[in-house]
Amino acid sequence: MHNVLVLNGPNLNLLGTRQPEVYGSTTLHMIEDRCVQHGASIGLDVTHLQSNHEGVLLDAIHAARGVQSGLILNAGAFTHTSIALMDAIASVELPVVEVHLSNIHARETFRHRSYIAPVALGQICGFGAHSYILALDALAAHLKAGSTT
Repeated sequence: MHNVLVLNGPNLNLLGTRQPEVYGSTTLHMIEDRCVQHGASIGLDVTHLQSNHEGVLLDAIHAARGVQSGLILNAGAFTHTSIALMDAIASVELPVVEVHLSNIHARETFRHRSYIAPVALGQICGFGAHSYILALDALAAHLKAGSTT
């Protein structure tokens, strides 16, 4: 079984009540539960962490090296601003799938730029809470293929 950490960034603790017309009515706790259950069904041991603080996310990425098989990351607004997160991902050399609830490419122009995308396996966005399940499936397929790219 592969260990996978699902990291969620700023404001995602407010899911379910924050702009439900954009982010849906599913809470972060519900997403975490679904990720753990789905992960188990596809051979992934899923843990999760949410923080509104960039440094906490950086520390979690660093700590994942040698412990986790891969990461699912919804960096929230840090997606569009954090070179530090990009550098941390590149440094730990773990496969990362970037995930977003909304389609960031169909939103405000400033959301079109992702600093995570260049160091991620891929990006899944626009499928609401199901984006996380798709990301887990993609990461599981990558890990099962034994690929390191």
